[in-house]
Amino acid sequence: MKVFNTLTRKKEEFVPINEGEAKIYACGPTVYNYIHIGNARPICVFDVLRRYLEYRGLKVTFVQNFTDIDDKIIKRANEEGITFEEVSKKYIEEFWVDAHGLNFREATIHPKATENIDKIIEIVSGLIEKGFAYEVDGDVYFSPEKFESYGKLSHQPLEELEAGARIMVGDIKKAPMDFALWKSAKPGEPYWESPWGKGRPGWHIECSAMVCRYLGESIDIHCGGQDLIFPHHENEIAQSECFTGKPFANYWMHNGYINVDNVKMSKSLGNFFTVRDVAEKYGYEPIRYLMIASHYRSPVNYSIEVIEQCKASLARLYTCRDSIDFEAKNAADGELDSALVAQLDARRDQFIAAMDDDLNTADAIAAVFEAVRDINSAIVGKNASAQTVAYVAKVFDELTGVLGLVYNRKAEVLDEDIDAMIQARTNARKEKNWAEADRIRDELKAMGIVLEDTAQGVKWHRE
Repeated sequence: MKVFNTLTRKKEEFVPINEGEAKIYACGPTVYNYIHIGNARPICVFDVLRRYLEYRGLKVTFVQNFTDIDDKIIKRANEEGITFEEVSKKYIEEFWVDAHGLNFREATIHPKATENIDKIIEIVSGLIEKGFAYEVDGDVYFSPEKFESYGKLSHQPLEELEAGARIMVGDIKKAPMDFALWKSAKPGEPYWESPWGKGRPGWHIECSAMVCRYLGESIDIHCGGQDLIFPHHENEIAQSECFTGKPFANYWMHNGYINVDNVKMSKSLGNFFTVRDVAEKYGYEPIRYLMIASHYRSPVNYSIEVIEQCKASLARLYTCRDSIDFEAKNAADGELDSALVAQLDARRDQFIAAMDDDLNTADAIAAVFEAVRDINSAIVGKNASAQTVAYVAKVFDELTGVLGLVYNRKAEVLDEDIDAMIQARTNARKEKNWAEADRIRDELKAMGIVLEDTAQGVKWHRE
């Protein structure tokens, strides 16, 4: 598999540090609000990355953090008159509602910043001892100018970089680019005891601490949104490599931005949508489909028209899977259709080739839809053997499972009254009582049950 490495700006063969294993860290949300559709992209994309690596036989240790102490969390707590712990707890719980709705598989570990204060203090202390950081009145700052490779991820020289997000430039810093590792507590703010007095961690240091604790000093892949390249990931590299003296991450993968009606999403423009808002109107699965339908490094455009297209594409997948189930109920033992098996094996190879090419989910989805066309042509209404239908189901579930799609398929159970109505209509048709059969069909339709008469029997689905 080849991945585009932001560090080198080229596609590289993915070679894990330990054969047969992959250590991946993904930056998680700051939990002060519901996640927005921009957050949904890395959630879905890197969930697919993990699924695919496991599909190819690797043992994946996947860590995604929660930033549960932060200026925004403190601000929200003050606004609501509650503690920062209550804010973070509430929005972690809300995160899981949306993440599970998006079919995100829980990471191996979901650490919180506040659970790792001891590791953070250990690293900050080490950076001071090594001369890369300094303390001023209870604040501790890192000096990027002392790290020769600073700027290697964002590919900009130090003198062209500006002070990072969330870090205020003040008189106490020795240089404008210096960023906070530890912040002294202001009156009324939450704090932890440290060698520099009462305070709390800066933003960047928490990820370095959690990577080091849960994955080790060097990892295979670090991933996140494109907006995190600078300053967050750049600063993670600097502080981590200065502390350990080892490469921090061998591969960096970053997903593209979300646009709304072809304009970059932002609160200031008023085109800002939470995942919950969109899911209430369209469901979660169309959001997941949207996030992986394009190559992960390309921008994604959200609009009503696009989300409706995603729903229509998913409907095709569900219709195919329902047809497979229907054919399975009526299939008899027989020979395996070798021609269809060869077709689907070729689609699987096509799917793998796309995913091996820098996680090209767009082309992988195209391979799935070509498989759907092959399946529909070969088995629907064709009295395919039970062995053939079982193989078709296996391939369909295998490929859609890697993408995390078609996950809302549930065994439909009709109420006894509805079941009786369908049987009554069948009996009316046998008796050539067409008026009664049509009446029952119309009544079922009004109830949201759509019938389809086939040579193999009655098929139905809900509108």
